[in-house]
Amino acid sequence: MSEIFNIYCDESCHLQHDHQKAMVLGAIWCPLDKTHEIAVRLREIKRKHGMPAPFELKWTKVSPAKTALYLDLIDYFFDDDDLHFRALIVPDKSRLRHDAFPGQDHDGWYYKMYFDMLKVIFRPDARYRVYVDIKDTRGARKTAKLHDVLCNNMYDFSRKVIEKLQLVHSHEIEQLQLADLLIGAVSYLNRGLKGNAGKMALIDRMQRRSGYTLARTTLMREEKINLFRWQAAEFQ
Repeated sequence: MSEIFNIYCDESCHLQHDHQKAMVLGAIWCPLDKTHEIAVRLREIKRKHGMPAPFELKWTKVSPAKTALYLDLIDYFFDDDDLHFRALIVPDKSRLRHDAFPGQDHDGWYYKMYFDMLKVIFRPDARYRVYVDIKDTRGARKTAKLHDVLCNNMYDFSRKVIEKLQLVHSHEIEQLQLADLLIGAVSYLNRGLKGNAGKMALIDRMQRRSGYTLARTTLMREEKINLFRWQAAEFQ
């Protein structure tokens, strides 16, 4: 039997006209048979810091008062060998020139970036179940299109590698909340923000534990924190 992995995907500042310079697409992945154990451990960390298990972890909630909670979560991610993170960073959306490429619009480019983010995770000898955080009312159509794009680019026409791609609510899935936290940290740094001491403490911990700046492309084979900094100039 092929090994099965769950992939939990989220995004930051992905809209074309949201007045944000940088965009980050990211995902956490882990073996299917470890998902329950990981979720339980994440809930235990919340309770350790006086938070109820249903409390939703989010980057937007990070504050100096909750720094210890979020640092524990970052450390847990690095200490658990079954958890992995991948992100694609687009440092400057203003440089995008969709009209220079026939038939390309922002949505089409977005799906291409999603595949570029996920492609290094996929192995042809394994199976994957992909979960995407619900963002807007177009979610179902976007998800169906994304599944088609991923399978077609993988030549997985029978969908044996990417078994399913499903919309979910982040407040129901602990791993997706952790993905939001890591993606938020990478996005905050790459947008040049510095105003929140709690958030800066998390970024510093990620940098020290990973050995990476979080603003540059890592080695392609990097298993724990794998980053790709995409540049529009590469495709002009």
